[in-house]
Amino acid sequence: MAISLPNGALVAIAATYGASVTMSAVSNADPGVATLATGHGISTGDIIEVTSGWSRLTDKIVRAGTVAAQDVPLEGIDTTLTSIYPALGGTGSVREILTWTQLSQILQSTSSGGEQNFLEYQLLEADAAKRIPTFKSPAGLSLNIADDPTLAGYILASEANDDRLPRAVRITLPSGAILLYNAYLSLNKTPSLTVNEIMAVEVTLSLLAEPVRYAS
Repeated sequence: MAISLPNGALVAIAATYGASVTMSAVSNADPGVATLATGHGISTGDIIEVTSGWSRLTDKIVRAGTVAAQDVPLEGIDTTLTSIYPALGGTGSVREILTWTQLSQILQSTSSGGEQNFLEYQLLEADAAKRIPTFKSPAGLSLNIADDPTLAGYILASEANDDRLPRAVRITLPSGAILLYNAYLSLNKTPSLTVNEIMAVEVTLSLLAEPVRYAS
């Protein structure tokens, strides 16, 4: 059993991206291996944004495994199940995340959504209802940060709020583990004004895909 605290975790937003690189194929394997265009520039350990014809893969932020020429393993991404990842259907593109900017002075965070929904039914001849999992509700994170519009993270969150372009978000835990998200960022620029409490604003992350987690 492992118990850990989030104290000391660092949150960063993708500040710059590389050029989009064509992904001509993704294998059905564990991990899936992407075939990229010649001269793609992706190196082992790089963090990349994936756009794919596979809905379970597209918009994810993943780490490149050991690169061999045009073959780039998508570390931690199991694409063996062809009912979800149909053969030859994963083509698309990738972009390397070049730089990150820390979102500092975080006071607290809360998560929302992601709950499983169900279809409930009962057959005429049955004496009990049953249910089938359907979809999960939209998921998000809310971060309260101490109000300081001069900080680089605040400025980048404000830009993301205005341009409505998705940004990768990286959370580095004290253990060295990382969580990678792709999300739309919203910034409520009106600070809280409660006596004897720190003035704070809220950054909301509306997630585009399930997070990807790496142990280190």
